[in-house]
Amino acid sequence: MKKKPLILGIETSCDETAASVITENEQGFPVILSNIVSSQIDVHKEFGGVVPELAARSHIEKIDLITKKAIDDSGIKIEDLDAVASTAGPGLIVCLSVGLSFGKAIASSMNKPFIAVNHLEGHALSPKLNSNLNYPYLLLLISGGHTQFLNVKNLGDYKRLGTTIDDAVGEAFDKTAKLIGIEFPGGPQIENYAKKGNHEKYKLPKPIFHKGGCNLSFAGLKTAVLKISKQIKTEQEKYDLAASFQKTVEEILYKKSKIAFEEFKKNNNTNHNKFVVAGGVAANKNIRKVLEKLCHEEKFEAIFPATSLCGDNAAMIAMVGLEKFKLNQFSNLDYPAKPRWPLDKDAQYLKGAGVKL
Repeated sequence: MKKKPLILGIETSCDETAASVITENEQGFPVILSNIVSSQIDVHKEFGGVVPELAARSHIEKIDLITKKAIDDSGIKIEDLDAVASTAGPGLIVCLSVGLSFGKAIASSMNKPFIAVNHLEGHALSPKLNSNLNYPYLLLLISGGHTQFLNVKNLGDYKRLGTTIDDAVGEAFDKTAKLIGIEFPGGPQIENYAKKGNHEKYKLPKPIFHKGGCNLSFAGLKTAVLKISKQIKTEQEKYDLAASFQKTVEEILYKKSKIAFEEFKKNNNTNHNKFVVAGGVAANKNIRKVLEKLCHEEKFEAIFPATSLCGDNAAMIAMVGLEKFKLNQFSNLDYPAKPRWPLDKDAQYLKGAGVKL
């Protein structure tokens, strides 16, 4: 019987130190043997956001321990590994460098293939860890640093259909939480606050809602929340603002996703349209419900990663590593960290560039 590949994934692009070992079963579907994520919430809480130098120092302190635990929990020995995959970008360069160097060192010491992974590609492929997902599919990547629609044609073949021209939706969640007074990291708590509020209390703007195709904008929404937050005096008003913000984001994503559906159908000849929503914000239950409703209306299949795989993790990095390993797509040991690394190599990376409004 042919040995199934064993891939170690390492992720240190921001403030999670993570390591994972995955393989695949007889049917060729991925199997997670271990997935360890160490958060740095306590390190950055007093600053209200991630401090790059502190994050990198924490990665250096933990990376060896976290990787050892991932290997031990997987039930294999380190020499059983077939390849090592590390996030090379995008992200904070001081953080990326820690995991990238560590992964290269392991691969080099054992003379195993090394695979540099795009963090966004990890999110793009993350649903493969819990579903039978085949190409092509439409991807909505929503996280703290990214908001974009991508036509995922194949591994390494991505066409960006739309993007935020300013801020990411996850950043808007985090900023709103901070303004309301929710302790860092507050973004994920907005949904809980919203349950206690009246979403019709505040009328918030939906920038480029009726123009710009499936491009998005959240800076104006953040500014409106800032102005209202200065006038808030009661807890109920905080709940109402959270509810109004949550509802506004839902409406924006519903409208822009519907436009992206049409773009996707124009560019793909497939009888089975699939819509993947990935990234940290994909864990938001209300956003999931709204987008599932849209998929039902438009006859798309809605696919989400497991909630535990929405945020930054190493299993998704190992997943990309597994796909690339089977195609012998390896990286040199001098592969650099890339703080900016768009999935669509032809797309202009600068915010707002090339976006016709």
